[in-house]
Amino acid sequence: MQLVDWSVATATATRLVPPGPRLDLAAAVATVEDLRRLAVEADGHVASYTGLPAAGAAEPVTVVDRPGWIRSNVAGFADLVDPLLDKVLAGRARSLGPVMTAVGSRATGAEVGVLLAYMATRVLGQFELFGPAEGGRLTLVAPNIVVAEQALEVDPRDFRLWVCLHEVTHRTQFAAAPWLHGHVRSLLADYLSAGDLDPAAALSRLRGALRGLVDTARGRAEMSVLELVQTPAQREVLDRITGLMSLLEGHADVVMDGVGPLVVPSVARIRERFEARRGSGGPIDRAVRRLLGLDLKMRQYAEGAAFVRAAVAELGMDGFNVVWTSPDLLPTGQEIRNPQAWLTRIAAPAA
Repeated sequence: MQLVDWSVATATATRLVPPGPRLDLAAAVATVEDLRRLAVEADGHVASYTGLPAAGAAEPVTVVDRPGWIRSNVAGFADLVDPLLDKVLAGRARSLGPVMTAVGSRATGAEVGVLLAYMATRVLGQFELFGPAEGGRLTLVAPNIVVAEQALEVDPRDFRLWVCLHEVTHRTQFAAAPWLHGHVRSLLADYLSAGDLDPAAALSRLRGALRGLVDTARGRAEMSVLELVQTPAQREVLDRITGLMSLLEGHADVVMDGVGPLVVPSVARIRERFEARRGSGGPIDRAVRRLLGLDLKMRQYAEGAAFVRAAVAELGMDGFNVVWTSPDLLPTGQEIRNPQAWLTRIAAPAA
């Protein structure tokens, strides 16, 4: 039973999203070819720096526009969410009846579409773990990269390679740890299963969330929508999810900063201006970022990078790479903030 109407989500998002910068055909083709070439170059740099096998030969990079990113992510969401929601929420959907379920799915689809339209203007690239491409797919959003490099007034070739270093690192991570795909699905299933479907409890959390949303929008709190409505059991699962996401994003940032000075001549200017751009925006944009958890993602970059640097300083890069060998060796959210706790834990069996 479909609880999100994905066709409505796609139609809403593609209707609302702005088209992006105007480029003539020759410039657009050149941009796509440049991104594909630089992704291949980045693959070799990432493999050399991390000691992990290069992953780019099996699956070339996909370059898309904003509607293409939306359609691809809708396919990925449907592939991930529908089976999990059908399993966890089937009883609730049946109790609502087919008419209410259909109406609710369209409303939810429209809400998801609005979110995707917002995100489609901001994402530079991503490793799409879920969807039709088996094993995942590396995607770069060409119009957003062009907008960013123009706004930052940086060298296009340097900026594109810098972005590719980060996104290629994510592909390398999942290639080095094939079990990660199933592990992420398992974590998300655990998160949904830990949800409280009791209407009274859900209503109580919703009321608290509404108060929290006001505080967040006014800048008096930093809770995202996800954090506001989750149950205590979900918070425990979220700690593991946070640990994994911080590891992935922090590791990619460390690789990007480690390789960048060697192959991106203007990397210092790019990093400085990019970080300033991350913190910019008007009050409405900042409130939306807080509500959607995008500020939380920025903390994941910083905390994850600090964790990886501390672990590599202690173990060396080859020693750190043990983290990609088993789910049991992944850091929790608490260990991300306290790297020594993770180092002590992984040393215990050897001792």
